Amino acid sequence: MAHDDALSYLEKLDSRSRGTAVLDALAEMVERAGLSVGDRLPPEVSLASTLGVGRSTIREALNRWEGLGLINRRRGDGTYLAARVQSAHGVAPTMVRLEGEALLRLLEVRRTLEQEVVRRAAINANPQQRKRIAALCVALLNEVDAGRSWTEADAAFHGAIYEASGNPMFAQILRSLGQAQERSSGSPFGSDEFALASFPLHRLLADAVVAGDADGASEAVNRMLDAVEEDIRRLIA
Repeated sequence: MAHDDALSYLEKLDSRSRGTAVLDALAEMVERAGLSVGDRLPPEVSLASTLGVGRSTIREALNRWEGLGLINRRRGDGTYLAARVQSAHGVAPTMVRLEGEALLRLLEVRRTLEQEVVRRAAINANPQQRKRIAALCVALLNEVDAGRSWTEADAAFHGAIYEASGNPMFAQILRSLGQAQERSSGSPFGSDEFALASFPLHRLLADAVVAGDADGASEAVNRMLDAVEEDIRRLIA
């Protein structure tokens, strides 16, 4: 389908919203126009004119989509779909579902990398590193049990495991993956209640690394990521 034809599936918005209205309208346009991966979106100026919003509003929405890995921008050529986009038809809002699907794609990459990282950590960690990993796990679970924000404690725990792997590139890649996906304001994937079921499994991971059990560490991290995936799928169902 020609990208200009997709504009016929857009209508002017009632308000000059900079929030979900534009994102929802774009998702509905993509779905109704039958655009698929590799298809080019209409130009920003055409989208802005058809929706009756400023070009900066469209650019902001497309920046959000780019951060979710939904589009590729080719300088001087246009904006192309890089992943499936559908509007929401159930309880979950469109952006929650799109964020969740992007997280699932990210989780596939993390699963492959983290299995290797924890195996190497179980094999290569020195006694001081094993002791630190155990202590940081206790600190993390204390924060979770107390209902406090666990973000920093979680980063410290996983950072110690990345360091113990013996390859600093793992830490750089995995941290960049964690920062790659910006959560929208109020996103359920950024709350302290997200993926709570995975935290008891951190103890299994810590114990396996401390014991030098590479297979046990790999199994533990797989179970942790399974719990995260289940929570994502629940939220976007």
